[in-house]
Formats: sequence, C-alpha cells, structure tokens
Amino acid sequence: MESACSVFGCCCCCCSGMWGSHGFPAIQEIQEEDAELVEKYLENYYNLNKDTQAGKQRRSINSQVEQLEQMQKFFGLEVTGRPDKKTLNVMKQPRCGVPDVASFTTMPGNPVWEMKNLTYRIVNYTPLLPKSVVEKAFRKAFQIWSEVSALTFTRISQGEADIMITFIRGEHGDNNPFDGPGNKLAHAFGPGPRLGGDVHFDLDETWTNESWIEDFKFNLYYSAAHEFGHSLGLGHSSDIASLMYPIYQYSGQVLLGQDDVDGIQELYGPPKKPINKKFLTTPQACDGNFTFNAVTTVRGEVMFFKERFYLRPLYQDKYQEVNLISVFWPHLSGGFDAAYEFEEDDKILFFKGHKYWAVQNLKALFGYPKDIYQSFGFPRTVTKIDAAASDVYTGKTYFFVANKYWRYDEKKKSMDEGYPKITAQDFPGINKVDAAFCKNGLFHLFHGTKHYEYNPITKQVTTGKINSLFNC
Repeated sequence: MESACSVFGCCCCCCSGMWGSHGFPAIQEIQEEDAELVEKYLENYYNLNKDTQAGKQRRSINSQVEQLEQMQKFFGLEVTGRPDKKTLNVMKQPRCGVPDVASFTTMPGNPVWEMKNLTYRIVNYTPLLPKSVVEKAFRKAFQIWSEVSALTFTRISQGEADIMITFIRGEHGDNNPFDGPGNKLAHAFGPGPRLGGDVHFDLDETWTNESWIEDFKFNLYYSAAHEFGHSLGLGHSSDIASLMYPIYQYSGQVLLGQDDVDGIQELYGPPKKPINKKFLTTPQACDGNFTFNAVTTVRGEVMFFKERFYLRPLYQDKYQEVNLISVFWPHLSGGFDAAYEFEEDDKILFFKGHKYWAVQNLKALFGYPKDIYQSFGFPRTVTKIDAAASDVYTGKTYFFVANKYWRYDEKKKSMDEGYPKITAQDFPGINKVDAAFCKNGLFHLFHGTKHYEYNPITKQVTTGKINSLFNC
C-alpha cells in the first residue's frame, strides 16, 4: 500500500538541477533553488518522468511545461507553463503529499472500509501538547466526518485498531520518511489491511491547538481532519473550499466544503440524522446574495476577502479571479475582519479579532501579529474591527466598529481627539459598515449586499449592489 498523504509537506529538497541546464525558458529568470523546487514538486505531485529511465537521464522540456500547466490548472492559477510568482508561492506552501492528478491516486480502486463502525488508537503523543488536548483534537477530527456520513468512530487503548495514529520522526519503515520541521507534516494510508488507514504525524513539528495562525506552528485538529479524510478513502479535491484541497490552509476554523460532504457520502452514505448546516463553498461574486468579510486596495487594485479566499475583479477580461489568500501571502490564511492599505509606506494591514498582521512591498513583516490596543489605542471594549479605510490625501485611516467609527492619524500614530463618532452622522444613511476602502478620494462602504459610494466633498451617497463591481 502506498502512502496516501504526506500532509502539508512542501518538498524543497535539492535534485539534479536539470531545469537550468536545459535552458527552460522561464527557469533562467528564477533562482536556482526555485528551479530545483519546481522540478521536485512536479516529480512528486504530477509524475514528471517518474521512475522511467529517460526521466532519470534527462528531463523533457515539453513534459515539464505540460506538467506545470496541469499544476496551474489544478490550483486555479493562470495557465502559463512558466513558474511565475504565484505558482512558486503555491509550491512553497505546506501541503499534502498525495499527487494531485487523478491517475496517480495512492488508493488504487477507490478502496473503502467495509464496515461503518471504525476503531482508532493513539499509539503515542507529541510532548508539546497535553494528552487530553491531543485526544480532543483527534476526537473532533473524526466527528467532523461522522456528522456528515454513516460512519462512527470508537477509540481503543490497546490492540490493533482500524486506524492507528502515531507521532514519529525521520525514517520510520514505510518508505516515506519525515524531513524535520516545516515541510512534510504527516501522512496517511487509504483503507485496507496492515498499514491501511494509519496516520503518522511528524514528531519534529511544532503542533499546536491555538486558533491563531503562526509561522512553523501547525494546528493538530486541522491536520488530523484532513488526514482522516485520506484514511477513509478520499483523495484530493481541486475545489479550494474543500478540506481535502492539497494546501494546508488553516484559518482559525476547521470546516468541510460541500465537495467533502458529497465525497464522503458517496463512499459511505449520509448520516441517520439530517444535517442542518451549510458547508463551505467557493465564493461566486455574481451571486445576487454575495457578501464578503474585508476589502482593500493593493497597489491600486481592489481585492475582496471572504473567509480564506480572495476575489479580484479583472475588468478588462470581464473575469473574476478567485483563489486562496495564501497564494498571494503564504503566511496569511484568511478569516479577516478588516484590511486597509497605507499607500505611503506600501503597507497593508489585516485585522482578525484584536490582532493584526502587516505586509510591506507585498512581503510579510516580522514581529506580527500585534494587538490593536497598544498599536492604535483602541479601548479594550473593542474586540474586533468591522472595516477600515485609509485616505491617501489626508493621511487619515477610518476604523468602523458597530455603529461608530474612529479616525487614526498615520503620521502622528495616534487617534484623533473626539472619536469615536456615530457613523450615520458623518456618512449619511449608513448605520453599519462591514467592509470599506478609499480610492480616488471616494469612500466605498459595504453592508450586506449593498455598496455605498460616499463623496466627502459633496457629502453625497450613491448606492448599488456589490456584484456590480465585478462586471456581473
């Protein structure tokens, strides 16, 4: 049985470096280490000349381009056949080790468990978390699948279980060694005898139970939920809303996508009790009920954020680009409440709860997240920012919270006196703001499916629907 997942482990090890030696047109434009990453990535996940004598001797340029185009199509990237910045960003993200192309499934014949009542056993633990926390994370991870299927899971403390869970490091006898912190996090096996269904977590990783996203720390509950999907027979999904999408995309919540639900029910049937909740779907800007969580300009372009996704109107092509936020910023997973760009410093701030992150020149800044209280002077009664917009002409940033707003002076690095004020007093007819941005001297404010354009000089407000901005 082959390994069904080396979860969330981006393979960055060195290979022969033949990309550069063969003069692949785009490789000359990127660093040698990136060229090596591209080749290894395509070998691992897109079967680039894998296990063939010709492949060992020489990489076919045409094959490289074809596999790169296949990878870009799978991830919803622009299909160029070249390792551009977004493509490299995807390749550098923590991910699952199962190949992404259907013909290379690690579970031949789509095996499933014959029984619906499965057992699992935790063989050992990570020393970084209390045993009770680890047990709860695994219990919740199994529950996320049992709630939407006919499966049940029972933990046993000794003997052979259907799904054996182990924390282990390095080479451990299954021909899929771990590689230390930060790359391959875990792997799992599809249903079957012996190793079938088993899950291995890399003991060298920093496993956490925190809801905050931190570099080089990985949420055990999220990772386990993805891995258990493989243990039950699910492969990867190209739907970016799916838990079974290859990229590690934890955003503070562990949610199933509709694609996950459809997959597990096709294998095992629906649960006895009806499901009374909606599941994550890829946002569609032209849906008449489309809403989002945050918006900001990014070097003049408007970018909308919904959960872990970004949406970008491309007016010239009458097309909306939708993808994971982590494609642009690998250290950010999403779930933001607000965001704004301070153009003078080429800086963008992202807010979630009472924390915020910053990028400058489109690169992550160190020392984040920080809290909004020390940095901006908000009172402790403010637990999250609903919306933010920065006016480049005045150097003022507006923060909207419930039915009030604050005004922050970017040069003085302090709140202006006399705030907060009631939003509707200064923005006529607008009581609450869910998202906002400022461009060309105009404020664009959003609430529900409504879009308000406010001119601070004339004090006029015009209204419309959100999806009109997407050329729908």
